[in-house]
Formats: sequence, C-alpha cells, structure tokens
Amino acid sequence: MKILVLDGHTLNPGDLSWEGLSKFGELKTYERTPPELVAERSAEAEIIITNKAVVTRETIDFLPALRYIGVTATGVNIVDCEAAAERGIPVTNVPAYGPRSVAQMTFAHILNFTQQTAHHANEVTKGRWANCPDFCFTDFPLVELNGLVLGILGYGDIGKETARIGRAFGMEVIAHSRSLTESIQSEVETVEISELFVRSDVLSLHCPLTPETEKVVNAESLASMKPSAFLINTGRGPLVDEQALANVLNAGKLAGAGLDVLSTEPPPPDNPLIGAKNCIVTPHIAWATLAARKRLLDVTVANLKAFLEGIPKNIVN
Repeated sequence: MKILVLDGHTLNPGDLSWEGLSKFGELKTYERTPPELVAERSAEAEIIITNKAVVTRETIDFLPALRYIGVTATGVNIVDCEAAAERGIPVTNVPAYGPRSVAQMTFAHILNFTQQTAHHANEVTKGRWANCPDFCFTDFPLVELNGLVLGILGYGDIGKETARIGRAFGMEVIAHSRSLTESIQSEVETVEISELFVRSDVLSLHCPLTPETEKVVNAESLASMKPSAFLINTGRGPLVDEQALANVLNAGKLAGAGLDVLSTEPPPPDNPLIGAKNCIVTPHIAWATLAARKRLLDVTVANLKAFLEGIPKNIVN
C-alpha cells in the first residue's frame, strides 16, 4: 500500500516520528507540495494525508488508486469532500486535538495586553531600568483580570477551556453559542450576541466560520464595545472585518486586538491589521504546541488504522 503525506512540515517539522503511518505500507513524505504538483505526486497513492495541500475534484478524478484521504486538521475545506464521496473515498479529520493549546494562546494574547510583558522586557534591554530614577517603571496601565468580564463567542471545546482558565483568573464569564441555550451555574452565563459585545472587557472568538458568523466582528459590533476592551481571535480569520477592526484600533476606540488568524494566510503585506495600533498578530500557531501536534498525529494514525480494519471513524463526507 502506498501512503503519501503531501505537506508534512507543519505537523512534523522534525520533532515527531512518521513510524505510526509507515507501519501500514510504503510511506512517502513531502515537506510541502505546491498546487501544481499535488496530482503528479499522488498518482500512485492509495492513501493521501494532507494538512493544507488542496485536493480538488480534478485531482481526485485523476487518481484511480486512491482509497482514503486523511486531513491532519479539524477543518476539511481543502478537500472536495463531495467528489471523494462520489468515488466512495472517505475523508477523515482530527477533531478536538488542541483545545488546551488554543486556549493557552488566547491567554498569551490577553496577558500580553494586560501586563505588556514583551514591551517592558525590551525596554529593560535598552537600559531604561538601569537608568530609571525609581525602582520600577511602567509605560501602560497594568490591568488585573480578576472581576473583568470575559466574553466567549462559541462554546465548544476551546470555548469551554478558555472559560475555565478565565474563571481561574477570577473573571466573570459570559458566552453566546448556537449550541448553548441556557446558562450553566458556576460556569457561564449565556447572553445574546449583542449583549456579548457590549458587556465584554475581553471578547474571545471560538465559533466556527459559517455564513452567519463571517465578519461577525464588524463596524457595527465593534462600535458597541467598550473602548477599554480587548478582542482576541484564535478561531478563524474571516470572523473579523479586518479593515473595520483596523479603523477602530487606529482611532483609539478599542484598547487592543490579539489575533492568531487572518482572512488570508499567509497575509498580503497590505493587510490593514499588520501594523495597526495596539494590534498583535501571531502566525496561526495556537494549535502547534508539541503536545497538540503529537495528539494530532496519533489520531491521524488511529483514523487510518480504523479505516483499514473496516471500522472507519471521524469521517466527514
């Protein structure tokens, strides 16, 4: 059996082992595969494993030996799942491998704003503390999280983990979610989405991208937020109208935004949020801790094993 990993570098830059996959057959791995080479490299593959390399209908139709497509992520929009289903080819994903890692990044962004750790450390390196007339200095008001309102849009596994950490900091947690209709005592208060924007001191996005949630953060919803509030997005880039967010940040009408995702990745140099005032952008790495990537690879292997044993799981088509 010929197994092909189209773009292994993101999942495994060298600190994990492909041994779990290689035990099922002849394994070929590529660090990256450009779109024009996907079909050519996959020509004899029975099993394709992909993260972001796109598998189109045309590619699927070109591959007579193909039996299975495994996506090493939760989202599967990179695969034409309908075309695969028409051929009887299952497409699998890996759900819920990284809630703790993503929630951890959420709070990395939150704490960066409340403590300005990186800024002050850089100023110390420049010699400002050594030349300070006082025993300490601060360039920004430092913010205590205890008692602030943490708003969560989307209350799935990541939203719940974010809420748990927020409660540990003493934050009041409110949430809006299509799957959460009632408040959960001692855990979260459910609110309408308009109230979520108005009340949140920190608003964190964890909802799926749907036609209803695309650009849910827009000029109107941003105008309803407190000027002292922070927006955090470790969910999906298109949840945010990027120009509208840049406008309010540059106008000083929002205290800050921490983003691990953008609408186009990698972003073009003219993305309005790159360089916007009080905007911190990280390169979509919330999911990428070693622990999360190990779980991701382990489930990828388990998905393939289940398929070969005739009891497939995590099928999305």
